[in-house]
Amino acid sequence: MRSITEMNKIIIGDCIDVMATMPEGCIDLVVTSPPYDNLRSYGETLKWNAEVWTNAIKQLYRIVKDGGVVVWITADSVNNGGETGNSFRQALCFQECGFKIYDTMIWEKDTFAFPEKRRYRNAMEYMFVFSKGMPKTVNLIEDRPNKYAGSQVHGTSRGRDGQTFRKSNDKKSVVKDLGIRYNIWEIAGEKNNKYGHPAPFPLKLAQDHILSWSNEGDTVLDCFAGSGTTGEAAINLGRKFILIEKNPDYEWMMRDRTRSLFDV
Repeated sequence: MRSITEMNKIIIGDCIDVMATMPEGCIDLVVTSPPYDNLRSYGETLKWNAEVWTNAIKQLYRIVKDGGVVVWITADSVNNGGETGNSFRQALCFQECGFKIYDTMIWEKDTFAFPEKRRYRNAMEYMFVFSKGMPKTVNLIEDRPNKYAGSQVHGTSRGRDGQTFRKSNDKKSVVKDLGIRYNIWEIAGEKNNKYGHPAPFPLKLAQDHILSWSNEGDTVLDCFAGSGTTGEAAINLGRKFILIEKNPDYEWMMRDRTRSLFDV
């Protein structure tokens, strides 16, 4: 009988209970989007508080490999005129459980919720990148057009004392056409959500994170799988996947998105 991590797998159940059955250090990368406070009902299966996310994070730390990465896409609701701040509480919980906060990234969306008259339009979500130790895989995407492409590499650096100094120039080095992407990603949301899931994230978002933090053949987990975006992205990029979702009403969505594989 094959292990749960030796095949592509869709599992309906509470992710904390499911992850507790998985062996230590079996996951290369997690790309997931947990419930956002009380913004969505998710078929009335939602139970989301500090106790729940702490237990989930502890299990993630146990099953993620040394050098593995967790991408945690989240946002805060507004209660009584102020944001809950639970995104930051979760980030600090990851740190307390042993993860490094490797990067705090922003997903800049092209849409926003119903506007409030006394607040700027909210068109972003956090993409926290946590690592268990230093990441073993970092494939930074280079698709940002360089303003000074073709010119000689030069510039200055600033020391700890605040003084600036000129970098040594290599006359053979020129600025490349494309540079490393910034950590604010402008990616359009799902315009045609044929599955009817209340909060899908874009396929490109999942694919770009999978490209950045894993290699072909690695195992990618989404412990709050929803409609299965992470599974489809993993298939497209030659990774194995494990999808865990509590709501059985979403199973057909995940199976439809991963139907090209016979294992699921």
